[in-house]
Amino acid sequence: MNYTLHQLQVFLKVTQVKSVTKAAQELHLTQPAVSIQLKNFQDQFDVPLTEVVGRKLYVTDFGGEIAKAAEDILDKVNAINFKTVAFKGQLSGRLKISVVSTGKYVMPYFLTDFLKANPAVELLLDVTNKSKVIDDLEKNTVDFSLVSVLPQHLQIERIELLQNKLFMVGNSEQKFKSKVYDKKIFELLPLIYREEGSGTRYVMEKFIQRNNLPVRKKMELTSNEAVKQAVLAGLGYSIMPLIGIKNELQNGDLQIIPVKGFPIKSIWNLIWIKGKNFSPVAKALLTHLKAEKTRIAKEQFEWYEAY
Repeated sequence: MNYTLHQLQVFLKVTQVKSVTKAAQELHLTQPAVSIQLKNFQDQFDVPLTEVVGRKLYVTDFGGEIAKAAEDILDKVNAINFKTVAFKGQLSGRLKISVVSTGKYVMPYFLTDFLKANPAVELLLDVTNKSKVIDDLEKNTVDFSLVSVLPQHLQIERIELLQNKLFMVGNSEQKFKSKVYDKKIFELLPLIYREEGSGTRYVMEKFIQRNNLPVRKKMELTSNEAVKQAVLAGLGYSIMPLIGIKNELQNGDLQIIPVKGFPIKSIWNLIWIKGKNFSPVAKALLTHLKAEKTRIAKEQFEWYEAY
């Protein structure tokens, strides 16, 4: 056996995302480079680690065991690196945060100053849907999660970061002359939904049910970006978080349709399992956010108050 740490890193990433292409993107490598490293690693074992069936990559049982071992090895290597930096008096370690997809427009702004002040801190930021975010939190595989809909079945603690606002949105083709429309307008506007498990979908459906709105469901898409592109293309309308459409509103590509009862408001919360034993890095971030969140919100999201 003569495998390298780089090969372990590549193999582990491939098993996590189940795709050579996606692994290459996340590792900032070319696809051929990942394929070569994966082959060189596989050549050191007599038993297959992965297999491709119908263009889909699967991890074998043996490959899964090797992936767990690779993760343990890489964690120990990172621990050595962090201890070396910590010995020099710097804050170091790994910070794991999962955020719902729209949260990618929020969380980076609350991390920038902290990461600049602590360059030895390594950030792992997983952007996914609400169901996966809550699953990560429940399994205690992350330090924090960013959500706008709080889980009801978990005991959590939280810090409020920013207000979340959802508006009825369409592209710029049709003009809406009324100052404020009542709920009957929903009979005329085909709605584009997010997928099941999305926080935006949850808030949207609760609002529709509570107000008994006569909606016309047009289609269902699996990301906020996909919904935005569909609205831009004129395929329908949607109830979307303001935070993700700043540029399109300012460019005039999208418009907010004034409807009674909007915006729908919630709060972006950074949450963690109650009683969690924080690492020094996680504890330092929490201290930073408690002290600086108001300033960050004012400086980075001043435009937000105009809507």
